[in-house]
Amino acid sequence: MQPVKVISFGEILLRLSPNWGSNTAAFYVGGAEANVAAALGRWGTPVAYISRMPENGLSRQIQQQLEAQHVSTDRMLWGGERIGTYYLAQGSDLKHAEVVYDRKYSAISELQPGTVDWDTLLDGAQWFHWSAITPALNPQAVQVCKEALEAATRKGLIISTDLNYRSKLWQYGKKPFEIMPELVQYCDVVMGNIWAAHQMLDTRLNTVALETAGKEVYLEQAAIVAKEITEKYPRCKRVAFTYRFSDGPTHNLYYATYYHDGKLSVSRQYETNEVVDRVGSGDCFMAGLIHGQLNGDSDQQIISFAAAAAYSKLFMAGDFNLTDKADILKLI
Repeated sequence: MQPVKVISFGEILLRLSPNWGSNTAAFYVGGAEANVAAALGRWGTPVAYISRMPENGLSRQIQQQLEAQHVSTDRMLWGGERIGTYYLAQGSDLKHAEVVYDRKYSAISELQPGTVDWDTLLDGAQWFHWSAITPALNPQAVQVCKEALEAATRKGLIISTDLNYRSKLWQYGKKPFEIMPELVQYCDVVMGNIWAAHQMLDTRLNTVALETAGKEVYLEQAAIVAKEITEKYPRCKRVAFTYRFSDGPTHNLYYATYYHDGKLSVSRQYETNEVVDRVGSGDCFMAGLIHGQLNGDSDQQIISFAAAAAYSKLFMAGDFNLTDKADILKLI
């Protein structure tokens, strides 16, 4: 296995976006953690992606798509019968498009605890990234995540998570706040938003103030919730939150915060009425955080780049962000 700086772990997915008018469909490789890896690879950060795929020609083609973005796949787990799929219809109303999952019995969802040599797989890396999507699959996936996090801790890796909430996935009798705290205790960096933090970690949320809140209140709440997370999880030193608002199919208003050493850094505010594809924007933001921290950037540089990277994804179809770093820097 070739040494890398970052290892991203999660479920590989295929995305089908039907266009019923022409009886065609766009076809993309995706999955939150794969999207993070693809962005990092695009920007020149040495990165590997770990998922589990069946041994067949389609999997090899997916592998080639990842490698085309400079993502190492030599740590990939092989086995199982199928790759999960999700459907997101093409069309103008991107805000309200329904996501339909077809991922039951996917290869990674059937991965059993005690079957992966994580100490070997994580060798030669500095950073391990995972997201809340994986433990949402089933109880076995929770244990697999814990095994990976314990190994990453033993090996001294920086660990990050994205508090992705997928209501359609948490279907095995557990609420996220019953599962996630045990896993987040291993993390150095937590990314999400104040609402996801409440859902996943049971942090306080001033719902009354937020009902009619403006930006000043949102920023105040970001600092309060981030401080609560760092106090509740002593290993976590950095917390990033995004704010995304939309009042139309192709409208987006976006800004983000980064809490570190008791200080809140805030990105530039972006707004557009020309959104092409919202999928993967948050993953690109996470990749920006990782990229900036590994580069030794200042807190303001980190959040500025991450927010600009996320914003740039809105104008690109598909799950991966193929925007070059030089073009992202122009948006800051």
